[in-house]
Parts: sequence; structure tokens; C-alpha cells
Amino acid sequence: MQLSKVVTYHKALADPTRIKMLILLADGELNGLMMADKLGVSTATITHHAAKLRDANLIQERRDKNTIYFALNNESIKSYATATIDLIDKGVSSLENGDNTKEKNERLKRSVLKNFFTADGRLRHLPAQLKKRVIVLEHLVSMLEKGRPYSEKEINHYIQEFHEDYATIRRELIMHQFMFREDEIYELNPSELWTKWEALS
Repeated sequence: MQLSKVVTYHKALADPTRIKMLILLADGELNGLMMADKLGVSTATITHHAAKLRDANLIQERRDKNTIYFALNNESIKSYATATIDLIDKGVSSLENGDNTKEKNERLKRSVLKNFFTADGRLRHLPAQLKKRVIVLEHLVSMLEKGRPYSEKEINHYIQEFHEDYATIRRELIMHQFMFREDEIYELNPSELWTKWEALS
């Protein structure tokens, strides 16, 4: 993992309110108003700190009509914690190899797309490993139009062009914040909300 991402992670934790928010979310999903009440702060304060946590990929957001719910991104938190220990354990070599991270990520992405998609673009199957699965999901949504609402039928048809199990893939797209659903209408989330495969172990 890039040193800059580990630094972003620790900066996100460097505030008592943000730590308290993560502790609250450990018990389950909450919206901003709920957290503001529990912590005795304004909803604007929660919104501000939630943006910092989201940018570090420590929380996920789910929209339900006009309400946004927050949840812990447990996989990312574990990944960052492990990466911090690994960087320290590797010592100087981790600093020397930091510049190669982007190149390694690009190689991994190319390898995953080559191994899991056929020559004509069909998905062979969803990878079992989370990091590779998120790479595949990111590739699938890259061809959808930003800001365009899709009916469930349209999304099903789109996914079926790649793989017959549209229900599982559709659910994964929601779970990893690539899309949100409201009244059976689907739309791409801003890319900032997407699960970042680079941060996963």
C-alpha cells in the first residue's frame, strides 16, 4: 500500500470526534442526525467529519431517499492497520519501494481483467478475493453513464451482457457503493464513494 494512503488513514483518525463516530458505527449503521444526537454536536459537524472518514475509505455511505446512512468499512480499516504494521516492519525498504506501488497496482488490474474476462468481454466469474472482485466491479460500471438513472430492467440487461448472474452482481455494485438504488431506480454514485480496491489487502 502507498505510504500516502497510510498517512491519509492516520490523519483521518487524528480527531476525537472522528474516533467517536467510528466507535458508534461499530454497533451498526447510523445516519448523521442519529450520530449528532449521540455525540452532542451539530449535523454539520458530522457531515464535515464524515467527509474526512469517507475520503480515507474508513466509512461507506448509503442513500435512502433524502437520508444518508453511514457504516464502517471494516475491510478497509483492517487493511490500513495491517499496512501500517507492514510498512514499519519492512523498515527502509518500504520507503524505497513506495514509488513502485502505482505501477504494481496497474499490473494487478491488467492481470485481473485479462484473467477474469474473455476476449469478447464476457465475465468468466466473480473473483473470490475481495480486491480482485472490486477491480472487476469497477470495470463493469466504467461503461455506465454518470448522472443517468437506470431502471432495474436496464441494469439487469446491462449486467447480462457480461454475466448471467445479474442479481448477485447488481447486489455487489450496491454493497461496494458503485451505485445506489431508490424505488428500483439505479444510478452511479460519485467515484469518491466507491470501494477503493487499492486500499484492500
